[in-house]
Amino acid sequence: MYLMYVDESGDCGLVNSPTRYFVLTGLVVHELRWQAYADQLVAFRRRMRQQFGLRLREELHAAALITRPGELVRIKRHDRLTIIRAFADEIASMGDVNVINVVVDKQGKPTDYDVFAVAWKALVQRFENTLSRHNFAGPANPDERGMILPDHTDDKKLTGLLRQMRRYNPIPHQASVGSGYRNMPLVSIIEDPSFRDLLHSYFIQAVDLGAFLLYQRLAPSAYMRRKSGQNFFQRLDPILCKVASKSDPHGIVWL
Repeated sequence: MYLMYVDESGDCGLVNSPTRYFVLTGLVVHELRWQAYADQLVAFRRRMRQQFGLRLREELHAAALITRPGELVRIKRHDRLTIIRAFADEIASMGDVNVINVVVDKQGKPTDYDVFAVAWKALVQRFENTLSRHNFAGPANPDERGMILPDHTDDKKLTGLLRQMRRYNPIPHQASVGSGYRNMPLVSIIEDPSFRDLLHSYFIQAVDLGAFLLYQRLAPSAYMRRKSGQNFFQRLDPILCKVASKSDPHGIVWL
């Protein structure tokens, strides 16, 4: 079974939204690799504790680490940036991890465009397709299944959306087939989403970092631009799920 941890960056609103982009990122890991990578994340956190005083129980929330560090203000800002860079390199070294990225550019979207639903449908469909075609790096069983573990979001809406996609999931025909839609219900993703808290899951903290770095690539803050932080997303290149979108060199699904 493949587990997809999910987090977002940016705001999913359209009216008076402070962000142009909404980023949704899924970090996918097979159950057979889960323990090894969990141990690797713990080892990384121990090194960060030794080098910078970042305690294992403290939340590594990438955006807050730069702009709203709270108690972590005791760590110098340039060291906090070093932690982010090191975290990206650590995740990128996990050869059987896969990262799927969806970006909604809200500019020019109609007022009734549901950013949240459209982004999540795209992410879930890419997860389903990659599972069914056995395109994820890592173990491959003939009847592989997947489960979604998101950070807390609009939990009720997401659960309803996933249940609906198991019954009614209209997919547009390809140009070679003709116009119209086919109903292709989900078959490889089991159960309702199982929500996780950022504070208590190193895997959610890892996917939070991925979403943050992609957003900073698109719309970097003044500090990240000054420190070339908009280039940190490139560090994740070895684990990007590029089959998710063949029209983008990084596999990013643009909506």
